[in-house]
Amino acid sequence: YRPIFRTTLFEEYKRIQLKKKTVSGKNRYLTGRNILVAEDQPINYAVIEYILQNAGASVSKAENGKEAIEKYLASAPGYFDVILMDIMMPVMNGYDAARAIRKAEREDAGTIGIFAMTANAFSEDIQKALDAGMDGHISKPIEPGVVSETLMHFFSNQKEA
Repeated sequence: YRPIFRTTLFEEYKRIQLKKKTVSGKNRYLTGRNILVAEDQPINYAVIEYILQNAGASVSKAENGKEAIEKYLASAPGYFDVILMDIMMPVMNGYDAARAIRKAEREDAGTIGIFAMTANAFSEDIQKALDAGMDGHISKPIEPGVVSETLMHFFSNQKEA
């Protein structure tokens, strides 16, 4: 684990605030949505939690893939709208967790949005995420605009289905 410094958090906070001001109008696009975030690094979780909560989402945390599966299975079907899944986590990685969720015997197991969050953004990494049953890929460092674009696209396509 890397140490977290207040200056690092503050700089990241200022960067997000600046970007948030440029998004305007669509900034509450996640109101009423419940999102499960599987992320083992505190700074990465803090950044994505901040982005999602500012967009109106309710955020739940899992520290590894196994915990993500447990929280998903413990929730009522349809409770979580999306799962954002780090790939490199202890106990169970994001690919294995996504496969397990897709195989769960629940009506929402095949339709819940699952997105990889990883610094590995090569086409083969994106393909691995898709092969594991994920709906897409969000590159790290996490950019608020990419998160909103990815999730708004997913939700707009979901309504049509």
